Amino acid sequence: MINIRHFVLSFPLAFMACGTSSQQRTSLDPASFEARLNEPDVQLVDARTPGEYAGGHLAGATNLDWNGGRLQATVDQLDKTRPVLVYCASGRRSAEAREFLIEQGFNEVVDLQGGINAWAGAGKAIAK
Repeated sequence: MINIRHFVLSFPLAFMACGTSSQQRTSLDPASFEARLNEPDVQLVDARTPGEYAGGHLAGATNLDWNGGRLQATVDQLDKTRPVLVYCASGRRSAEAREFLIEQGFNEVVDLQGGINAWAGAGKAIAK
């Protein structure tokens, strides 16, 4: 009888834990983020200002300024079924952008922990 009660009480917890897997809330270190860049169909978003972007960015990134509202205004131009990798200078804006994209129904959104500053600090390439 105790085993049945244990099962009945733990089943809802297991169900709730499984329900969150479709929406990842993930930040990756530079090496892991770089590995994700090599995957097919990834969309790379630079959430910094156009001036910051012009000073150096990750190759292939689309500049959609988070603070300037550009990402919010153009969110429909991104494909919700493809992974989105997003970064900013230090990780704060990209974390906010990641949460926004998840709220908009994107399946997988990952941001760069520590932003482009951590990327550069790890000796990773920056395009100009």
